[in-house]
Amino acid sequence: MHNRIFLYSFQLTVLLLVFCIVSQGQEKNGLNIDSILNKNFDKNDPYNGVILIAEKGKTIFQQAYGYRDIETGVKLKVDDVFELASVSKQFTAMIIMLLRQEGKLNYDDPVEKYLSIPYKGITIRNLLNHTSGLPDYQEIMDKHWDKSKAAGNNDILEYINKYAPPVLFVPGAKYEYSNTGYVLLASIAEKASGEDFSMMLRKRIFSKLNMKYTDIRTVSEKKKLPNLAYGHMLVEGATDYKKADSFPSSNYTIWLGNREGPGRISSTAQDLLKWDRALYDRSFLTPAMISEAFKPAVLNDGKLSQYGFGWDLVNDQRFGKVVEHNGDNPGYKTQIVRYVDADKTIILLCNNAHANFPTLLVALKVYISSTVN
Repeated sequence: MHNRIFLYSFQLTVLLLVFCIVSQGQEKNGLNIDSILNKNFDKNDPYNGVILIAEKGKTIFQQAYGYRDIETGVKLKVDDVFELASVSKQFTAMIIMLLRQEGKLNYDDPVEKYLSIPYKGITIRNLLNHTSGLPDYQEIMDKHWDKSKAAGNNDILEYINKYAPPVLFVPGAKYEYSNTGYVLLASIAEKASGEDFSMMLRKRIFSKLNMKYTDIRTVSEKKKLPNLAYGHMLVEGATDYKKADSFPSSNYTIWLGNREGPGRISSTAQDLLKWDRALYDRSFLTPAMISEAFKPAVLNDGKLSQYGFGWDLVNDQRFGKVVEHNGDNPGYKTQIVRYVDADKTIILLCNNAHANFPTLLVALKVYISSTVN
C-alpha cells in the first residue's frame, strides 16, 4: 500500500520539468492549476478529485475535478467524502498522544503490558514509528480468515497469536512500514482508556474540531453517505473506470471491514484543513506533544529514521519542517503535506487512483516551495 522509495525517486526525477510547467502557468496568486492538470493529464483520462491549498489556515485554492460517480456522471463537489486510507494513521497516533498526556500510557511501555501477543520487547513507540518488526497481519488473515465474515481488531489479535509468524527484525533495528503496528495501537488505546476506539476518535478529535464529515466507517456506512466520492479503477487493457469495489483487489476492505487503527477513516478536504489548524493550537496540543510527534525515530545503531508518530518527516533547510503522509486504497490516492514552519498546506484527494497523482503532487510542492518567504 505504501511505496515511499518509488514515490520520492519519481518526485525528484520530474521536479525540474514540473517547475517549468508551474512557472509558465502562474497567475496572480502564483498558480494556474488548470495548466498543470492539462499538461500532466490526458483529456481522455483526467484527474478525478479535490485539490486544496492553504496559507496560514486560509484556503487560497480549492477545486473539485471530475466525478463523484463516474458511471452515473454525478460530478464531484469540494465537500465530498473520500477514503483517507493510511492518512488515517495520524489520527490513531493522536489518540495515543492524548492518552499519554492524560497519563494513561507511556510511549516506552511494552506492548505486552496491554495486549497478549507472541512477541516481546516491542514498545508503543516502536509501533508509532514503524520500527517494531511485526509481521503483516493482512497476510495472516488472507491465508487463514473466513472471508464470509468481517474481521475486527480482536479477530486479528487472535490470529496473530494463533499463527505467530516470526518477527521481521529486532525491534528498533530499522524502519519498515507496518499496518500491524497501527492495529495494535488502536487496541492498546482501548485497553489503556477503557473506551471504544471509534468513540474516542469521534469525541476527542472529530467532534471537538467540528470535522462534521469525518468518521471511521464500515463499507456499508460509507455507501449510505449522500456525498461519498466513490473510488474508481481502470479496467485492465481499457480506458474505462469502474467502481473499485467491483474488483477482487478491493475485497479485503470487506473481510477486514471492522479493523481499526491503520485506515478506514473517511473525510473531506475542508475537514482535513481543520485538522491541520488544530495541530498549531496549543489548547488542543502542548508544544511538547507536537514536538514528539514530529521527531525522527532513533534506531538501535543510533541512526535516524525520518518517520514520527503517523507522519513522514522531511528535512528541508530552506523551508523548515515539513510533515506529510500519503494513503492508497483501491480506487483512492490521498495526501496531506504540511509546511509546518511556513504554515502552508496541500491536501489532495483522488478517487480514480490516477497514475499521474505523484506528478501533480510534485507540481504543487514546487509551487509551495517557490512561495515560501
